[in-house]
Amino acid sequence: MSLVEAKGLEKHYGDDVVLERLNFSVEPGEFVTVVGASGCGKTTFLKMMLGTESITKGQLRVDDKPIPGEPGPDRGVVFQRYSVFPHLTVLGNTIIAEELSRSRVFGKLFGPGRRKAREAAMERLTQVGLQHALDKYPHELSGGMQQRLAIAQALMMKPRILLLDEPFGALDPGIRQDMHELVGKLWREQKLTIFMITHDIEEAFALGTRVWVFDKWRDDPQAPQAYGATITYDLDVDRNREDAPSQAKKLQEDMHA
Repeated sequence: MSLVEAKGLEKHYGDDVVLERLNFSVEPGEFVTVVGASGCGKTTFLKMMLGTESITKGQLRVDDKPIPGEPGPDRGVVFQRYSVFPHLTVLGNTIIAEELSRSRVFGKLFGPGRRKAREAAMERLTQVGLQHALDKYPHELSGGMQQRLAIAQALMMKPRILLLDEPFGALDPGIRQDMHELVGKLWREQKLTIFMITHDIEEAFALGTRVWVFDKWRDDPQAPQAYGATITYDLDVDRNREDAPSQAKKLQEDMHA
C-alpha cells in the first residue's frame, strides 16, 4: 500500500488556480525532491502535506486516510528560515516539541516525563551532531548548526514523513554538502519518507530517489491565473548510478527549452 496518495488534487485561492490535477502515489521510504519556478505552488503543496493549507478539490491521503487538517506528529517540517526559539538553548529548543505535545496546558513537563523528554532530545541532538552545544543559544550557532537544530526539532516526535522547504538554500556550499550527508544518513537510518523542495536541480538528483517538476502544462495569456501547476516530470533516480549529473543537466535543458 502507498504511504501518500493524491487524486485530482487542486488548490485555488478564489479564481486564482495555484495547483491542479496532481496525481501521484509515494511508497514508504521514498525521497521525493521537488523543483520548479518560484511561485509555482511548491511550498503550497508542502503546506497541504503538513495540514496547514486546505484542499480545494480532490484527495490527499496518508495510509489511505484523508490527511488531517492540522499538523501532527507523523509529519515533521524544516523550513529555510530557522524555526527555533531564540530564548531557549539548543536542548530547550529540542525538548519543547514534546512538552507542547504532551502538556498542552502548561507547555512544560516535570519529573519522569521531563527526564524522558530530555533523553529523547539528547538522542536527536547526538544524531545531528549537536551533543556538544546543549547549552548554547541560537544566536551563538552558525547557520549550519541552526539548521541541524531545526532538523532535531522536526525529528523529536519520530515522524514517518519529513517535509523540507529549501532547507539548505541559505547555507554556504561546504556546509550545504555536510547537510546533504546528514539528511541522507537520517533518511536511511530512520527509514523516513521525505518530500524536499529545492531550486537546485543537481541537489534534487543528488539527494532524491524521485524528482518532480512543478510547472504549468497549459496557459491562457488572457487569464494567467486560470490554470495552475501540476507535476510535469516524475523521474526515478537510481542513487547508485553515475549519470545523475547528466540527468540533471538534461532536465535543466528541457525546462528551459
